[in-house]
Amino acid sequence: MGKIAVLRVGLKGSAELVVGEEHTAPKVGSGRVHVLATPVLINLVEAAALAAAEHLLPPGQQSLGTHLDVRHFAATPVGMRVSAAAELIKIDGRLLTFHVSATDAIELIGEGTHERVVVTLARFDQRVQLKAGQIR
Repeated sequence: MGKIAVLRVGLKGSAELVVGEEHTAPKVGSGRVHVLATPVLINLVEAAALAAAEHLLPPGQQSLGTHLDVRHFAATPVGMRVSAAAELIKIDGRLLTFHVSATDAIELIGEGTHERVVVTLARFDQRVQLKAGQIR
């Protein structure tokens, strides 16, 4: 797994969406107000982190989200565009730490940190299959 060296602090990624009814809290089960749901905001900042680094990982490796510390502090109505940004701020072995943020057309709506760990897919899948085999 020594090929993580192609990653470097400062890498940036982004993702965006126009809030549709399918992105609202009632549709994803996280509340009753028809605004951008926090789980969708989380998905968007994770997508931004993926866009920053995933394409640089060698074949057979990918990153998996392991920790999120994100505040969602402003509501975004249906029909408004939301843009998420991620910047790789720390690399500690296989652990990647990103500063993430999201803005709508008016204001900053959320920010925090997101950690991802780089895994070798074959080994990871082997562990998952072993665990799946224990289902009764």
